[in-house]
Amino acid sequence: MDAQALADSLPDGVLTASADGTVTLISALAARMLGIDADQAPGRPLADVLTLRDGEGRGWVELNEPYRGLPSRTGVPEQSWLLPDGTEVLVSARINRGKELALTLRNGRGRARLDRERSDLVATVAHELRSPLTGVKGFVQALLNRWDKLNDEQKKLMLTTVHADSDRLSRLIAELLDVARIDTGRLQLYPRPSDAATLVRRVVDSVRASTSRTIELTTAAELPEIFVDPDKFTQVVTNLVENGVRHGDGVVHVQLAPTPDGVRLVVDDEGEGIPHDLRKRVFTKFWKGGARGGSGLGLYLVGGLTKAHGGTVTIADAPGGGARIVTEWPSGEGRL
Repeated sequence: MDAQALADSLPDGVLTASADGTVTLISALAARMLGIDADQAPGRPLADVLTLRDGEGRGWVELNEPYRGLPSRTGVPEQSWLLPDGTEVLVSARINRGKELALTLRNGRGRARLDRERSDLVATVAHELRSPLTGVKGFVQALLNRWDKLNDEQKKLMLTTVHADSDRLSRLIAELLDVARIDTGRLQLYPRPSDAATLVRRVVDSVRASTSRTIELTTAAELPEIFVDPDKFTQVVTNLVENGVRHGDGVVHVQLAPTPDGVRLVVDDEGEGIPHDLRKRVFTKFWKGGARGGSGLGLYLVGGLTKAHGGTVTIADAPGGGARIVTEWPSGEGRL
């Protein structure tokens, strides 16, 4: 594949220029963005081809002066510029002294999407933190103002509520940190051989204590150990079981069974289920099924943490008509 064909195959626009500021190559996408004929660009001055302007009407070459400065200068960081038609484009450059200047141009919609995701995250965090913080503040204020008037049972109830809300806050913060680590590829796992049945049973017992819904746990007689980070595995199971409680109307069924490579965890609810055309969106950030609350991050974490362990996650129809979420976990450390 020659240089032109390679440049044309890239998802971003590409433009290169020689050490004297003459365009040597432009990809088809970059030419369309700049509104020029790709065949006529090579040999022309870079400033004539790169018709980008900032908010004050200055050109990219004029403002960045890519051929001047210290010899150690190796690039121009990504900046927002305007195309001739007014569309935002993000431009960055690599500088190779004495050789060529290489620029990439990508549509600003990607940054707009990231900005929207950040705004959604901020809104989600604010909403999810407000409720437990309000409870903590209210009960602590009541204890401070009426300590001598409250009996021991009332104090215990208030402190128990404060403790539960504090746990909820801690868990939300941990989830947000994990979301950031998954997004940036910095998620750290500390896997070791673990007993899936013991970990799942602890989660089921904990969720049972906080709901009136029935949760049934079925475990095979013999299960291999799985090679997982116990904390992250517990986080996945907790999200799945709580999701079943939140979105189902009857019994939540939790099953553990062996597979040739490890263990399969199945969580069934008796709710409305998840339509086939929505199943690809379930594991994206901020997806919410129905109107029963939640941060919209739980299933995103389920997908990210399961795959980080070398496992798989799928959605099907539960026998009772609700949703079935199946995760499979490896037994050998070679999968990580």
